[in-house]
Amino acid sequence: MQFQTNDLEQHWMPFTANREFKADPRIVVGGNGVYFTDHKGGKLIDGSSGLFCCPLGHGRTEIAEAVYQQLLENDYASPFMTSTPGTFELANRVARITPDPINHVFFVNSGSESIDTALKMVMAYHRARGEAQRTRFVSRERAYHGVNIGGVSLAGMVRNRETFTSVMPNVVVIRHTWSGDELFVRGQPEHGAELADDLARHCETYGGSTIAAVFVEPVAGSTGTLVPPKGYLERLRAICDEHGILLVFDEVITGFGRLGHAFASQAFDVTPDIMTMAKALTNGAQPMGAVAVRDEVYETITEAAPENAIEFFHGYTYSGHPAACAAGIAVQKIYEEENIFDKAAQLSSYFLDGLFSLRDLDCIKDIRGYGLMGGVELKAKGNPGAIGTQVQKDLFWNGMHVKFTGDTGIVAPPFISEKAHIDEMMDKLRSTLENL
Repeated sequence: MQFQTNDLEQHWMPFTANREFKADPRIVVGGNGVYFTDHKGGKLIDGSSGLFCCPLGHGRTEIAEAVYQQLLENDYASPFMTSTPGTFELANRVARITPDPINHVFFVNSGSESIDTALKMVMAYHRARGEAQRTRFVSRERAYHGVNIGGVSLAGMVRNRETFTSVMPNVVVIRHTWSGDELFVRGQPEHGAELADDLARHCETYGGSTIAAVFVEPVAGSTGTLVPPKGYLERLRAICDEHGILLVFDEVITGFGRLGHAFASQAFDVTPDIMTMAKALTNGAQPMGAVAVRDEVYETITEAAPENAIEFFHGYTYSGHPAACAAGIAVQKIYEEENIFDKAAQLSSYFLDGLFSLRDLDCIKDIRGYGLMGGVELKAKGNPGAIGTQVQKDLFWNGMHVKFTGDTGIVAPPFISEKAHIDEMMDKLRSTLENL
């Protein structure tokens, strides 16, 4: 299947160099298992699970059938003051695997919406407790929290916010956790827990009673897989508890098994107050996200409102869409019935062995990894991101999809991958990188 440039012009593509792409398009026309098919008939192994959202691979008929049947039965009903059965079943299934006492789930349509929703929940919670003076939010350098205005306000990746100047005020950042001194560290770095004390310094500078919440990716994903140092998340939790600050984990990438547990909070044994999620919630088959909160957060907000009144003035037309819920339920069943999270955990060691075997390549600056998630950072050539962009294109035509941010490739295989698939990914990475 061939495409002409004029056929592509009307679509303004997201996070894409539109002019370059339309001159030399890379279009995926099919997906099955751990492979894609491109528009020229080529076969690509999916090294990043789509955009980290397809751990079950592609073309799962159980998910498609569940969505199809739901659309025939009930394609839509208003989520305001009415609901559909799937919203309650999916919420129950998600709450079953979140850490206690996180047992209440609010549905949205994307990871970006989950962040803006969490921001509003934080504000509503503190207002209900009579602490509306908590107007400050803390994020991190190199953070990615989606692209809605709240997430952009929290962003620590400069290119994601420099054009958009009218963002939320009162956001301060703490340092990221990659020092550059410890290279090729597998798992959690030994040093760096003290970086969490940046939060304590903000409490001293601004007053802990003015800070509403801290937003953290347990593993900073989109910036290139920055694994937290040992003791770092625990220290953040302790400082938040000391000052009455809510801790929010952005689990949009790490949720649903990526780190060998249902959520990163369980992998690192640190329980936040609020968790955002999306992507693997539906295996990417339908747009959906969610926010899960501690019982106290839900109860504080709901019980502060008068009887029979709306407690939380927020929601989306497509919150808990029936088709998205059907996909989510089907996916959660597969996770449970096929022990998918355990399979991911068992595959991790082989995957990381393969990834770190690339460290002999001269073009590689660093390799980082945890679970089934790894970052391969290349030595810059020319402008930052130039070599990463070129390698992503080269890999595509060499038969492998990998998401690059700047000069770092983020490798995140589907959980259904076999060892032979991991070998194929490493072979394609090596053969492509050797030619730089």
